[in-house]
Amino acid sequence: MPIAKTNTQALAAYNEIKQRILTGLFTANDRLREIDVANQLDMGRTPVREALKRIQDEGLLTHEPRRGLVVTQMDQQGVSELYAMREVLEGAAAGFAARHATDAEIANMEAILDEAGHDADPVALNLQFHQAIYSAAHNRHLIRSLQSLTDTTYLLGRSTLMTPARAEKALIEHRAIVDAIRTRDPQRADAVARAHIHQALLERLKMLRQR
Repeated sequence: MPIAKTNTQALAAYNEIKQRILTGLFTANDRLREIDVANQLDMGRTPVREALKRIQDEGLLTHEPRRGLVVTQMDQQGVSELYAMREVLEGAAAGFAARHATDAEIANMEAILDEAGHDADPVALNLQFHQAIYSAAHNRHLIRSLQSLTDTTYLLGRSTLMTPARAEKALIEHRAIVDAIRTRDPQRADAVARAHIHQALLERLKMLRQR
């Protein structure tokens, strides 16, 4: 059966609104009124309504009294909760990768790390590296959960890796993760991946204090 037109429009609206949130075009200062968003996207109100509801369910939008839908802002408690879940899931992904990664997938992780320090964007490389681990875990349900957390992390703005000292330490931590995966040691892979995310949390909390 063909896909209903309303479904395709809702998906298009969802993708466009979410992209604008993740890239900062929609901020916490903006009220995302259904009619305004529909006009901006040149779409009907029904698919936009469905898209906004879906994104709200994912936690990227929050309904505030007297304001309506706005981009979610996280306080220190919310940040700690986010990174606590990332520790669990990133550790699980590394552990699964130690069991299931192919030689080619491990070589890809190493190749990504080898690009560091050659005028490469550390933030982009970090995303590629973690995505490589997720793929090597070979678990669709885990990947879906991790992608949701990754999207939420974008709400925090500036990456912790924008600090050169943190980027250098993160590279060392990444190499430890790959080493555990290469030696097929799931427990160590889990542990070093968790430690890596915990260090990212400490850097994030430091950034919040300075802000």
